[in-house]
Amino acid sequence: MKTEFIDAIYQTIYMTVVSALFAGILGLLTGVALVITQEGGLAEDKLLYNILDKVVNLLRSVPFIILLAVISPLTVFLVGTSVGTTAALVPLVFGIFPFYARQIQAALLTVDAGVIEAAESMDSSNLEIIFRVYLREGLTEIIRTSTITVISLIGLTTMAGAIGSGGLGDVAISIGYARYENDITLAATLVILIMVFVVQIVGDLLVKLTERG
Repeated sequence: MKTEFIDAIYQTIYMTVVSALFAGILGLLTGVALVITQEGGLAEDKLLYNILDKVVNLLRSVPFIILLAVISPLTVFLVGTSVGTTAALVPLVFGIFPFYARQIQAALLTVDAGVIEAAESMDSSNLEIIFRVYLREGLTEIIRTSTITVISLIGLTTMAGAIGSGGLGDVAISIGYARYENDITLAATLVILIMVFVVQIVGDLLVKLTERG
């Protein structure tokens, strides 16, 4: 049982880190695209904005447990199976990136419009404004939203355990709950809480460092 529990911890960390990486990239790109294509944005494009906006809203509206089943054909296509730790990465990415995209959008909209106008007046390209103004000025808020997103993602990995993805959620349900071994459920819960606390502490430290800078 000890080996299974340790394996479950590694599986949860694996699912969190890998899906956070892919969802982070996809969410950041989508969030930036939403900001620059909105009305009055750097590259205003109502059609593209509306498409992205509707896709994000649609994916955010689907409960994660249902999303697991809905995109199972895509999961099988991409990784060859719909069961297991690696298979869980697909629904985890699709489940969290729309949330992160909205968080990035909100973070970038806090950037002072005057700074953006100043950059435009100096004939900076859109790409330069995105990196040197939006992402640099919005860095502290981006870190805050990233922290919230990773914590939410940890929660989703436990839900993915309900369909056999492995990890602490799977152990808590298939062993702790199903076999009435409450100590296993409690241990899994404590480890998840520790992970959340660690992410929150690291996020808070990074926020303080960027605020000072």
